[in-house]
Amino acid sequence: MAMVMDIILHLDQHLADWLAYFGPWTYVIMFLIIFCETGLVVTPFLPGDSLLFALGALTSVEGGLNLWVLLTSLTVAGVLGDTANYHIGKYLGPKVFDDNSRFFKKKYLEDTQAFYSKWGAFTIVAARFAPIVRTFAPFVAGIGNMHYKKFLSYNVVGAIAWVFLFVLAGHFFGNLPVVKRNFHIVIFAVIFLSLIPMIMPWIKSHLGKKT
Repeated sequence: MAMVMDIILHLDQHLADWLAYFGPWTYVIMFLIIFCETGLVVTPFLPGDSLLFALGALTSVEGGLNLWVLLTSLTVAGVLGDTANYHIGKYLGPKVFDDNSRFFKKKYLEDTQAFYSKWGAFTIVAARFAPIVRTFAPFVAGIGNMHYKKFLSYNVVGAIAWVFLFVLAGHFFGNLPVVKRNFHIVIFAVIFLSLIPMIMPWIKSHLGKKT
């Protein structure tokens, strides 16, 4: 666990080391991480927003990643991940969710369904910016038999918005001296902002119960 936290909080350093070691294969590895984070319901714990930001920072340094190759490959990974997740949900259905399961907790399903109640089909776009819900939204869309063409259009828009926003933010701001000195704080901020869409409904519900 300590190792995972160290990787997350010092993504800029670790990614630079991986790039030096793996070279062009870094694109493939990052593609697979984003694909799994969005496409497999058993991997919602993989970094998403913070990883995109850190990768963006690597595109503005000498010998770093190519910005357009990164934007294109990760957008494709996001679209294919959600597509795979949609079809998995359509095939497996809600029967895989169990309160005693480590990965398929009913609470994840309920949280995602609450997103759908608020956002409708636009959930596919909005959920891109909410960890865990991002992984389960296409799965629930598959369970609900959302029309595939409708799902695909929101899927593409969501992937482009998500990848471009965080990668470009990292590209333009990730190497500012104040950001580099406090990169772990920035990563915490990115994670916190990503969690707001999940936290706010809980806070409103909690306050409502008190009232």
